[in-house]
Amino acid sequence: MPHIGEAPHHQPAATGELTVTTASLDDWHEVAQWAADEEWNPGRGDTACFHPTDPAGFFIGRLGGRTVSAVSVVNYSDVYAFLGYYLVHPDHRGQGLGLATWRAAFPHAGTRTVGLDAVPEQQATYKRAGFTPAYDTLRYAGRPTRPGTPPSSDVVPVTAAHLDALAAYDRHCFPADRRAFVARWLTAPGHTARAYVRDGVIAGYGVIRPARTGHRIGPLFADTPEAAEALFDALTASLDPADEVFLDIPEPRRAAHTLVTTRGLTPRSHTVRMYTGPVPPTEQQRTFAVTSLELG
Repeated sequence: MPHIGEAPHHQPAATGELTVTTASLDDWHEVAQWAADEEWNPGRGDTACFHPTDPAGFFIGRLGGRTVSAVSVVNYSDVYAFLGYYLVHPDHRGQGLGLATWRAAFPHAGTRTVGLDAVPEQQATYKRAGFTPAYDTLRYAGRPTRPGTPPSSDVVPVTAAHLDALAAYDRHCFPADRRAFVARWLTAPGHTARAYVRDGVIAGYGVIRPARTGHRIGPLFADTPEAAEALFDALTASLDPADEVFLDIPEPRRAAHTLVTTRGLTPRSHTVRMYTGPVPPTEQQRTFAVTSLELG
């Protein structure tokens, strides 16, 4: 595993016949399919939103021209990065290709704190690389029940006029400013975004998007459980009754767990959020669902 804080470099790296390079947007569509094959259930338009966030932070390993491994190390700011998509094609596992790809890609983060969401069986591996567990994240899923109450008039469709205020709100909930990403996420094809506006002030927002199975909600940020509940109900109101909904909730957020269980969702799996160093502070009480497990 790499030494945390190793100086970044941008030259292709090779181990035997493996060559690691940055990935194009087209390259990453193949990796997204791998994630789907692993039953991560990615959103159908995630790649188009994710890759422009840091085009130099997506890496693939090739053997004989065939893509066999991948990892993303997305730099959000001078102090924070997020790692995801650590994958090796099933035909090429057990050969050290994932580790070689990691070693070539990780220096892209420089001295930044790096976050990731680890599957439990990989937690020990990440600990050896310098990551420390922070909390579990539970994935909830199910067919949401309808509340039987009128929709809240405080929940409104997101428009371009909301962007500045939503980006500022998002910064309270995420360890870095990600305005450009938020703009793409709110307006991507198939995405539905809603804001909770009380007395002209943003008090929460959420996004639902089509996934390989059902729909994913993320983020779901709100000042209060009542605002989160109203956003959840608005985001799911137009779904077919047979549609499943998936969202990822940090374990410490009891109010979020209460919300989704009262709407009929149940836990399906969990990951472990881990970091390499100090994390820029956020107002964690506003997080009712994270944006994604791949980019934080």
